[in-house]
Amino acid sequence: MTQQEILIRSTYDGTEQPSLYYKSASAEKRPLLVGLHTWSYDRFNQIGNMLPVAEKYDYNLLLPEFRGRNKAANPHCTEACASVAAMQDIKDAIDWAIREGNADPDHVFLLGGSGGGHMALMMAGYCPEVFEVIGAFVPITDLKKWSEQNAGYRPDVLVCCSESEEEMMKRSPVSYIDSIARANVKIFHGKYDSSVPVSHSLELFGMIMEKYPKSRVFLDIFDGGHTIDMEQAMYWINSQYKKTAKTAVTG
Repeated sequence: MTQQEILIRSTYDGTEQPSLYYKSASAEKRPLLVGLHTWSYDRFNQIGNMLPVAEKYDYNLLLPEFRGRNKAANPHCTEACASVAAMQDIKDAIDWAIREGNADPDHVFLLGGSGGGHMALMMAGYCPEVFEVIGAFVPITDLKKWSEQNAGYRPDVLVCCSESEEEMMKRSPVSYIDSIARANVKIFHGKYDSSVPVSHSLELFGMIMEKYPKSRVFLDIFDGGHTIDMEQAMYWINSQYKKTAKTAVTG
């Protein structure tokens, strides 16, 4: 698999938005793994985590930029941090991969940790029907609450959200439990996470279970901190893929 830099025209605002793409060598359509970068980084952030597993399972890999870092230093930060523009960038990139990149539309997997976990849950709220399975590790689920809990990131949240509490809630998964409940998603959170308290995942899961107890939203509290475990992530993703794949996954 070789790295391909692509520019995709946003259907939201017409701008050209970058992504990285690694195409499976198979002639037939293969699943698409979509890897989301963390809070402070860009599309290159998850190459080390995601590319080895994409190669192992012969999956196409898409690493979208979705307007870049959720940092005040990013000149486009108000368009980052789970804005509609950022979410549509991911959807547009997936559509491109299906149209141009040999990706199977029936097997689209979404995976992210930390800020990428936050965005994975936001995408579950934005277009749950696109994804066969979603894995969200150590996600921020309430930006307002997190900005009050983590002083180091508060300036970034405020600038990204134009210092608006209403905007913070628009960009928080807790505001979209009705849509998230339609997705097949597992939330993983370290019990000793010092960056994003485990209460973020516990509270979101509790809200969903109270209203949608039969939904396919699952929670795994693991013995650890603020991290993404790729072995655990791929075990979850492949367990769901094997239920529907015509042929068994190898490797």
